[in-house]
Amino acid sequence: MGRRLDHGESRRLTRLSGPTGEIARQWLWRGLALPGVLWLLAFFLVPFYAIFAVAMGGLDPIFLSATPEWNPLEWDFGTFTSVVGDFFAGPLGTTALRTLIYVLVACAACLLVGYPVAYFVSRRAGRRKGLFLVALVAPFWINYLMRMLAWVNLLGRDGQVNSALGSLNLPTPDWLAGRPVTVILGLVYGYIPFFILPLYAALDRIDSNVIQAARDLGAGPRQAFTRVTLPLSRQGILAGLVLIMLPMFGDYYTPNLLSGSPRTRMIGNDIDQFVNGTVTAGAKGASTTIVLMAFVALLMGYYLVSVTRSTREAS
Repeated sequence: MGRRLDHGESRRLTRLSGPTGEIARQWLWRGLALPGVLWLLAFFLVPFYAIFAVAMGGLDPIFLSATPEWNPLEWDFGTFTSVVGDFFAGPLGTTALRTLIYVLVACAACLLVGYPVAYFVSRRAGRRKGLFLVALVAPFWINYLMRMLAWVNLLGRDGQVNSALGSLNLPTPDWLAGRPVTVILGLVYGYIPFFILPLYAALDRIDSNVIQAARDLGAGPRQAFTRVTLPLSRQGILAGLVLIMLPMFGDYYTPNLLSGSPRTRMIGNDIDQFVNGTVTAGAKGASTTIVLMAFVALLMGYYLVSVTRSTREAS
């Protein structure tokens, strides 16, 4: 039997369970959330507004550099309108379409490779689950740039890949000479851990009794997977895709390191060129960033709507 509460403890529990206690708990959590809110205001919303100020600002007549306009009533939308037009009928549109294709193909490859891995670790690994989880987390211990440089050594003209192909009397192409497949594989390699981990968490939460109930009702292994496991892991798939798609759209160092050719430029490369190139292109780079953020926000909105809908259906 549990310990009997004394009079003082009973009074404290009564205060915490009453209306006053509920208000105190609400303010407690608000106070704990305040540092995070201030952090977001300082390091997200303020830089976010600064991007708009630069995109809608003017040009310094002396130094010929982008001058931010902090007053929204005096914003100039000329550069932003020009950039939007380039997306629909200009060079930026070609680069944006190429970026979209690269990201979609890379995400499909991450799904084909990552789902079996996450499924195996969550449902079949048994006592070795911890070991496999360490192996999945291990890439995070190495800087992304260093991992890409390792790929440069592997895929170079005299790298290990061409050495292996040459020993088999197979062609030894120049993998780093503007090949889209190299950039896509680099994206998959760099971001697939971010896809596997949330998918693993979703698969691991599925109650095995639900799958066993489907088997008891006559479903075979394939039907139990397609009708039970796969639908229940849908939110994990979406979460993983969101985590990898968002940074992929802004990636510029992967095509730089693994290709460096204009034929494989992504939209992140254009933004990097605008920002770090001529001083007069700062507003164009900021405007391109806003357009990219708007597109990414649509994907994020779809994910949030999907999560909300699934939560309502579950309740």
